[in-house]
Amino acid sequence: MDRIIVAPHAGFCFGVKRAINIAERTSKENKGKRIWSIGPLIHNPQEVERLRKEGVEVLETEENIRPGDTVIIRSHGIPPNKEEEYVSKGLRVVDATCPYVKAVHQAVEKLVAEGYFVVILGEKNHPEVIGTLGYLKKAGGEGVVVETKEDLEKVKHLEKIGIVAQTTQNEQFFKEAVGELALWAKEVKVINTICNATSERQEDVYELAPKVDVMIIVGGKNSGNTRRLYEISRSLNPRSYHVETAQELDPAWFSGAETVGITAGASTPDWIIEEVKKRVEEIIG
Repeated sequence: MDRIIVAPHAGFCFGVKRAINIAERTSKENKGKRIWSIGPLIHNPQEVERLRKEGVEVLETEENIRPGDTVIIRSHGIPPNKEEEYVSKGLRVVDATCPYVKAVHQAVEKLVAEGYFVVILGEKNHPEVIGTLGYLKKAGGEGVVVETKEDLEKVKHLEKIGIVAQTTQNEQFFKEAVGELALWAKEVKVINTICNATSERQEDVYELAPKVDVMIIVGGKNSGNTRRLYEISRSLNPRSYHVETAQELDPAWFSGAETVGITAGASTPDWIIEEVKKRVEEIIG
């Protein structure tokens, strides 16, 4: 067995690669013009800083934008009324929303059209969920975000429930929540919107974490899918650590370790994963 094992699906997913390619292309085509991403393009501070150096600034306050500027909708999407607002202000809008996130928006619209109360299994304050709620509102539907088991109490006595998930939702929580709601409601329709990239990365952790002495999860501290990988790993291996960069690795973590596993969230670039791997090699010798 190799001493350092990098999970097969570690790092960038399709939606993140696509968003970065769109941002880089937009930057090249609009040299000298002001380009903004609406919030961090992806949840990785180091990659966001790299893009800033290429001319893509993060929009911190809307007072900074003016007609003629370009705004990039990040991979997580935004509420449709915000997109309409940007167009009305004379901005050029470039849409880098992940197609899997778009599929959640379409699923919500479908459930509303069919008369379901919509339950979104996800993080209340996550930009993807905020965007999805915007589509729910535009469709004229009613719904609620369920982040914890306690939140399920809010929808316990409804008769007709439609369920979708944040694309990076923990599969175990998804199963448990769907199971509970299926017992309570008279009619439940489930559209599983967890994307394949999330499933693959979580399955890698279930496979790898119990087999190694130390498990390192690499990714932005603000990345929901990376945090979930860390939570799963910690439940399987107490010597699991979440870092953004190689500089955060503590040699004390690896005392007596024969094997180390490394995985990374869907918004973690290969160059950061490689730096972490090299640093682990230096530490364990």
